Amino acid sequence: MKKQFDFSKKQLNVNASLESDAYYNTREVAEMLGLSLGTVQKMVERGVLQAWKTAGGHRRILGSSIEDFLKTHQQQPNTFFDQSKNLSVLLIEDNPSLQKHYEQSVAESNMPINLSFVNDGLSAFVEIAKHSPDILITDLCISGVDGLEMINTIRKDHWFDTMDIIVVTTLNKIDIDSRGPLPKGVTVFYKPMPFNTLYGYVSAKLALLQRVTSPFPLGRHLQMEAQ
Repeated sequence: MKKQFDFSKKQLNVNASLESDAYYNTREVAEMLGLSLGTVQKMVERGVLQAWKTAGGHRRILGSSIEDFLKTHQQQPNTFFDQSKNLSVLLIEDNPSLQKHYEQSVAESNMPINLSFVNDGLSAFVEIAKHSPDILITDLCISGVDGLEMINTIRKDHWFDTMDIIVVTTLNKIDIDSRGPLPKGVTVFYKPMPFNTLYGYVSAKLALLQRVTSPFPLGRHLQMEAQ
């Protein structure tokens, strides 16, 4: 009997997942990984998942390739969100220079933040399901999946209602709306990144979670130049 992952219950568990020598259809894999059908189809087209087509044109995805994908995306070099009292922030960013900017800024701020990075949207899905960060920061143009599709998928899952989503983009509101409006409650910052504003947002989130007045004065840190 095939076992499925439950994205809403954060059960991304390779050992209790599927049969490596079995084949699964696109819908089954989408349910396992908590992704949309379109995203799984893109993963097959890009060779992330191994599959073959039936005479009727339907995809059959090899179970071992699903296991390989999960193992690859679960073996992250940095520790994710270990300190429960800190604010957990997940940033989707594949530019090492920008990752370093964020990391240095958080370190200089002395704020109780656990900042982690993933390079693409597919890795983000795995980490979000495993750890449910307090804040997700992403562009709409990211590797692996469509950023807007990813955000809509997350917002449809009430398990993650308390997770804030911040979009950092070069697109204006008209361009964003033309691709499909963002869900309510998603905050948009326009590039170059307004680190001052981001700092205020994070401070407010910390104050809310800790139920105390934030000790960090607005704009004290994160004053670096955005690239």
